[in-house]
Amino acid sequence: MGSTTSGAKLLPKPSLGNIVHLLAFGFGAGCSPKAPGTMGTLLAVGIYLPLSLLSPAVYLGVLGMVVLGGIWLCGSAARDLGVHDHPGIVWDEIAGFLLTMVAAPPGWYWVAVGFLLFRLFDIWKPWPIRWLDRGIGGGLGIMLDDIVAGLFAAACLQGMAYWL
Repeated sequence: MGSTTSGAKLLPKPSLGNIVHLLAFGFGAGCSPKAPGTMGTLLAVGIYLPLSLLSPAVYLGVLGMVVLGGIWLCGSAARDLGVHDHPGIVWDEIAGFLLTMVAAPPGWYWVAVGFLLFRLFDIWKPWPIRWLDRGIGGGLGIMLDDIVAGLFAAACLQGMAYWL
């Protein structure tokens, strides 16, 4: 493992030859020197598009595996790297965006709105998202703030779809 600079901190680099790091870092999307969370969410859009063609039950099953597997995956990568929530770990953004898009109306407009809403809540971190981000450790803590951000974004997206 080498290291990289992110802001003022020196952070360890993932080993993308390690399948856990490869997945946790979104196939390298999280290695972006600028806005790794946004890059991870853009990757999530590409994952969402084919998943959106599945039945709702299958979509929810896949989402459940992404979330539950992500708790272990993010926790393992964080332990390997010795950083609680390395900014390059973006599996949580993938899960959060996929949650945002549950039962979303079809079309690029809604994908873009879902993307913007999820990024807004993930960056802004209103209560209880910020509290979860700071207060819960391990893989669960890494995943949980993005899951709640995804729930907030999904509620807004569904509200917009209902009123529009």
